Amino acid sequence: MASYLIRRLLLMALTLFGVSVLIFCLLRLVPGNIADILFDAAGMVDPSEKKKIIAELGLDQPLVVQYWTWISGLLRGDLGYSYISEKPTIEEIAPRLPITGTLAILALTLSVCTGVPLGVLSAVRQNTKMDYVLRVFSLSGLSLPSFWLGLLILMAFVNYLGTIPIYDRNHSPMEQLAFMLVPAAAVGFRSSALVMRLTRSSMLEVLRQDYIRTARSKGVSDAGVNYDHALRNAVVPVITIIGVEAAFLIGGLIVTETVFNIPGVARFLVEAIRMRDYPIVQNLVMFIAFSVITINLIVDMAYSLVDPRIRISD
Repeated sequence: MASYLIRRLLLMALTLFGVSVLIFCLLRLVPGNIADILFDAAGMVDPSEKKKIIAELGLDQPLVVQYWTWISGLLRGDLGYSYISEKPTIEEIAPRLPITGTLAILALTLSVCTGVPLGVLSAVRQNTKMDYVLRVFSLSGLSLPSFWLGLLILMAFVNYLGTIPIYDRNHSPMEQLAFMLVPAAAVGFRSSALVMRLTRSSMLEVLRQDYIRTARSKGVSDAGVNYDHALRNAVVPVITIIGVEAAFLIGGLIVTETVFNIPGVARFLVEAIRMRDYPIVQNLVMFIAFSVITINLIVDMAYSLVDPRIRISD
């Protein structure tokens, strides 16, 4: 186990290095930079002023020097300064991380708590009315875009309650959490449908195995067969899709945060890309990459805990 963790950590470091080089190069391949945007927004016409801005931002240095300045500062915990707000990058990112994190955790929790039980129920009640209803429910979740569902929810609030849910940092933590449940449900509806479909198909496959028939022939109750034998063996692919959805939610909440006007990381990342705010974009993408890699490691560790047949060799 120890050697496996060391190999995975080394692979994580190598992957993060590759991501850092990729995002650094891609940002500078996009036409225009922050100096062009600031120059045009201020209505300047003197090229010498533009050169002065470029020099102040360090954009006139070789790309290798710019990359080393960024990555060395990142290793020291210095994320640099935002080109737009002229504030430390950490001050711009830190307040937004709990907002997106809370939204992602709520959405994932809702999807797992509804998708797994409904998937099991659909499998054990195969070809019944309950199964048909749940299958329609899952197909609806996969078919409806989360942003469109979010707009429908907002329209329902306006029509029936005469108000619209608006996120406010001045609200109490409980009020903020209550507001987060609405967009989390909009995002989690799709994820729960996906988890439910995979849970159902995995359960059906396991329920057809010989050892399940053997357990039934020995007089094991339906609950014991379904939950002690079948579900435990069917949950491994479900853990995989939960990990994929968790990684997606870290950086895939852009549209949802925009629709519900939530000042989270995903929405802020799009604004930073549009303004070519290199320090913000680079550090946010690195954070997302680190989160995704960490989630993958946690999923791999969970395999051996759930299924005793899976062992990670030294």
